[in-house]
Amino acid sequence: MTTVGTGKYTYKLVENWAKLPAGESFAMVSAVAVDSQDRVYAFQRKDPPIVIFDRDGKFISSWGNGNFEFAHGIHIAGDIVYLTDRNNSVCILYTLDGRPIQMLGRHGVHSDTGCEVPAELVPRAAGPFNYPSEIVPGPDGDLYVSDGYRNARVHRFSGGGELKKSWGQPGKVAPNEFHLPHSLVVKGDRVYVCDRENHRMQVFSTDGDHLAIWEDIQRPMDISMDPDGNFMISEGSKDGSSARISVVDDQGKVLARFECRGPGHGSWIDAHGDIYLGLGEPEGVDKYIRQG
Repeated sequence: MTTVGTGKYTYKLVENWAKLPAGESFAMVSAVAVDSQDRVYAFQRKDPPIVIFDRDGKFISSWGNGNFEFAHGIHIAGDIVYLTDRNNSVCILYTLDGRPIQMLGRHGVHSDTGCEVPAELVPRAAGPFNYPSEIVPGPDGDLYVSDGYRNARVHRFSGGGELKKSWGQPGKVAPNEFHLPHSLVVKGDRVYVCDRENHRMQVFSTDGDHLAIWEDIQRPMDISMDPDGNFMISEGSKDGSSARISVVDDQGKVLARFECRGPGHGSWIDAHGDIYLGLGEPEGVDKYIRQG
C-alpha cells in the first residue's frame, strides 16, 4: 500500500476500499460520512443512493431508492443523517436506517437568483434554496446550509427549521462573496465554508460575521473535523494540478498535504483519524488509514 502524508498525519492508502456485492457497481460517490458505530455511508448518484460498509469495507446494507434526484452532501452527527438533494433544492434528515425525520425546502421549488446553469456565478443571492450543497448541525442545535450551485449564500435555521439568518453575495474577491459555497462545518461558534470556485476557505461567526479567509487552498470540495479539532479538506485540481487532501488546524495552518485521486468531491475523517474519499472516476471509495 502507498504511504502518504507527514509526521502525525501519515496514512496508508487503500484504493477501491469499499466492496459492493457481486454484480453491483458504484456510480459517482458524491459524499461520505461515518456514524458512531464506525459504519461508513457512501452517498452515490444512483439507486440505492445510500450504501453502508463496515470499517473493513464490507457491504452491510443500503437504502433510499427513489428518494433523490441528484445526491450531493452527507453529514452524520448524533446518528442523524443530513442529506442534500441538490437538484430538488431540499435538505432532508434521516435516521441511520433510512426513515425521514425532517425536510427543509420544497421539492422542485427554487429561489430566484437568476441562475439557470449550476456552478456559474449567480446574478444575485436569494433565500433558501437554489441547488443547495450541504446541511450540517451546529453545537447550538441550529442547522447550517451551504446553498451554492445556483445561489451564493449560507443559511442558518433553528433546529425546528425556522430561517434565522442568511449571508453571502455573489463575487470573486471581497469577504462574504461566494462562488459556489460547496461544503461547511461548524466548530464552536465558528462556521468554516468551502468557497469552491474562489479557491479559498471563509470563516464566519455563527451570526454570519466575517472573520477570516484562508487562501492556501485550491478548489475546496469538502471539509470535516477530526478528533483533535483539526480539519480535513479535500481539494480539486486547479490549473492542471492534482487533486489533494489537506489537514489544517482551525487557523488554516497546513499540518499535512498530499495528492489524491480526484476530484475529491466528498470526504470524511472519522473518530480514528482515518480518511474516506468519495470518487467519481473511477467510482467508489478510497480509504486512508492513519499511521501516526
